[in-house]
Amino acid sequence: MNTVAPKSRTPWFMLFSRLLLFASIQAIFALVFYLAGSSNSWETSANWWPMVVVITNLLCVGLLVQIFQLKGKRYWDIFRFDRQHIKGDLLTFLGITVLAAPVSILPNIILGGWLFGDSNATLGLFVRPLPFWAVYATIILFPLSQGMTEIATYFNYIMPSFKENGMRPWLAISLPALMLGFQHIAVPLLFDVRFILWRGLMYIPFAFLIGIVIHWRPRMLPYFAIVHVLMNMSFATMFLSVAYY
Repeated sequence: MNTVAPKSRTPWFMLFSRLLLFASIQAIFALVFYLAGSSNSWETSANWWPMVVVITNLLCVGLLVQIFQLKGKRYWDIFRFDRQHIKGDLLTFLGITVLAAPVSILPNIILGGWLFGDSNATLGLFVRPLPFWAVYATIILFPLSQGMTEIATYFNYIMPSFKENGMRPWLAISLPALMLGFQHIAVPLLFDVRFILWRGLMYIPFAFLIGIVIHWRPRMLPYFAIVHVLMNMSFATMFLSVAYY
């Protein structure tokens, strides 16, 4: 009798879920604009990519809560600070941020300059006009939902699940890190090779850094989640410069 438990396919589904949801939800936005008479519905749908991300994140939260419940765990527990190690973890995280800052910023600038000739040329493709009400919603909902889902999905669910299923640690880190980076090709999804390369590659080094740190010390997640929220909130304010009534 075979007593080996079957390997779960759910982590593989979650590995690709965000990329597929981003593209699918943007397509739904495009269909709505097309039915409303838009002459360029896909381009218009791309403007709404922050809301696409928020909807995707809410769906991911629902999935993760259910998945953790089936495992007899609470999803929200992964965001609790370990009070026993909080001083040492905080000092460690401050040291990591010294490395994380250039790793998160420089690929964006270098790739933008290489692909477009000017790193600032990507701004107009990325920061798109939205009505003020949507911008205010973006400033609040976009960073909060990102902090609750993105890093947690890839490195506190998928990566540990891969390791539990017998995958080698280097591969269990690499696959989520690569997909965390590649998911951005659909945020927003534009059929421009240079933009796809820029979006798909810009976060790969940072994703590997996060994956390695959380593999080494999983209790660092709450610190990354807070910084993730603050970084995305700062970015979201850029939409105020192109907002309209």
